[in-house]
Amino acid sequence: MTEAELELKEKVTQAIKTVYDPEIPVDILELGLIYDIKVFPVNNVYILMTLTSPSCPSAGTIPSEVEEKVRTVEGVNDVSVELTFDPPYSQDMMSEVAKLELGFM
Repeated sequence: MTEAELELKEKVTQAIKTVYDPEIPVDILELGLIYDIKVFPVNNVYILMTLTSPSCPSAGTIPSEVEEKVRTVEGVNDVSVELTFDPPYSQDMMSEVAKLELGFM
Protein backbone atom coordinates (compact mmCIF):
# COMPACT_ATOMS: atom_id res chain seq x y z
CA MET A 1 0.00 0.00 0.00
CA THR A 2 1.20 3.48 -0.76
CA GLU A 3 1.50 6.15 1.92
CA ALA A 4 -1.63 7.87 0.54
CA GLU A 5 -3.62 4.61 0.62
CA LEU A 6 -2.52 3.93 4.21
CA GLU A 7 -3.53 7.46 5.18
CA LEU A 8 -6.93 7.04 3.53
CA LYS A 9 -7.42 3.65 5.23
CA GLU A 10 -6.76 5.32 8.61
CA LYS A 11 -9.35 8.03 7.85
CA VAL A 12 -11.84 5.33 6.78
CA THR A 13 -11.15 3.43 10.01
CA GLN A 14 -11.82 6.58 12.05
CA ALA A 15 -15.11 7.13 10.16
CA ILE A 16 -16.18 3.53 10.88
CA LYS A 17 -15.45 4.08 14.60
CA THR A 18 -18.33 6.61 14.63
CA VAL A 19 -20.87 3.85 13.79
CA TYR A 20 -22.50 2.14 16.76
CA ASP A 21 -24.83 -0.81 17.11
CA PRO A 22 -27.94 0.92 18.53
CA GLU A 23 -28.31 -1.78 21.20
CA ILE A 24 -24.66 -1.77 22.34
CA PRO A 25 -22.73 1.34 23.48
CA VAL A 26 -19.56 0.31 21.62
CA ASP A 27 -18.51 1.18 18.06
CA ILE A 28 -18.71 -1.57 15.45
CA LEU A 29 -14.93 -1.68 14.94
CA GLU A 30 -14.33 -2.45 18.64
CA LEU A 31 -17.19 -4.98 18.51
CA GLY A 32 -15.26 -6.87 15.81
CA LEU A 33 -17.92 -6.46 13.12
CA ILE A 34 -15.42 -5.21 10.52
CA TYR A 35 -13.52 -8.11 8.94
CA ASP A 36 -11.59 -6.24 6.25
CA ILE A 37 -10.97 -2.74 4.87
CA LYS A 38 -9.26 -2.43 1.50
CA VAL A 39 -8.29 0.76 -0.31
CA PHE A 40 -7.72 0.33 -4.03
CA PRO A 41 -5.43 2.60 -6.11
CA VAL A 42 -8.26 4.86 -7.36
CA ASN A 43 -9.42 5.40 -3.75
CA ASN A 44 -12.26 2.92 -3.99
CA VAL A 45 -12.90 1.44 -0.56
CA TYR A 46 -14.11 -2.12 0.08
CA ILE A 47 -15.40 -3.11 3.51
CA LEU A 48 -16.22 -6.67 4.53
CA MET A 49 -18.34 -6.78 7.66
CA THR A 50 -20.76 -8.87 9.65
CA LEU A 51 -23.52 -8.27 12.17
CA THR A 52 -23.95 -9.73 15.64
CA SER A 53 -26.56 -12.08 14.13
CA PRO A 54 -28.27 -12.60 10.75
CA SER A 55 -31.55 -11.50 12.36
CA CYS A 56 -30.01 -8.35 13.87
CA PRO A 57 -32.73 -5.65 13.97
CA SER A 58 -30.17 -3.14 12.66
CA ALA A 59 -29.27 -5.25 9.61
CA GLY A 60 -30.71 -2.65 7.27
CA THR A 61 -29.20 0.38 8.92
CA ILE A 62 -25.67 -0.46 10.08
CA PRO A 63 -24.16 -1.36 6.65
CA SER A 64 -25.77 1.69 5.02
CA GLU A 65 -24.52 3.93 7.86
CA VAL A 66 -21.00 2.53 7.36
CA GLU A 67 -21.21 3.31 3.64
CA GLU A 68 -22.60 6.79 4.32
CA LYS A 69 -19.88 7.69 6.86
CA VAL A 70 -17.06 6.34 4.66
CA ARG A 71 -18.37 8.29 1.64
CA THR A 72 -17.91 11.52 3.63
CA VAL A 73 -14.16 10.86 4.06
CA GLU A 74 -12.21 13.29 1.92
CA GLY A 75 -10.50 11.49 -0.96
CA VAL A 76 -12.80 8.45 -1.08
CA ASN A 77 -13.97 7.81 -4.63
CA ASP A 78 -16.42 4.93 -4.15
CA VAL A 79 -17.49 2.58 -1.34
CA SER A 80 -18.57 -1.04 -1.44
CA VAL A 81 -19.84 -2.68 1.76
CA GLU A 82 -20.28 -6.46 1.73
CA LEU A 83 -22.07 -8.36 4.48
CA THR A 84 -20.96 -11.86 5.40
CA PHE A 85 -21.82 -14.33 8.13
CA ASP A 86 -18.78 -16.50 7.50
CA PRO A 87 -17.19 -16.80 9.97
CA PRO A 88 -20.19 -16.29 12.26
CA TYR A 89 -19.81 -13.48 14.77
CA SER A 90 -18.84 -14.35 18.33
CA GLN A 91 -17.95 -12.29 21.39
CA ASP A 92 -14.34 -13.46 20.98
CA MET A 93 -14.06 -11.00 18.08
CA MET A 94 -14.54 -8.00 20.38
CA SER A 95 -11.53 -5.90 21.31
CA GLU A 96 -10.48 -5.75 24.95
CA VAL A 97 -11.88 -2.19 25.03
CA ALA A 98 -15.32 -3.49 24.02
CA LYS A 99 -15.16 -6.39 26.48
CA LEU A 100 -14.26 -4.00 29.32
CA GLU A 101 -17.00 -1.55 28.29
CA LEU A 102 -19.61 -4.30 28.25
CA GLY A 103 -18.42 -5.95 31.47
CA PHE A 104 -17.07 -9.17 29.93
CA MET A 105 -13.66 -8.75 31.62
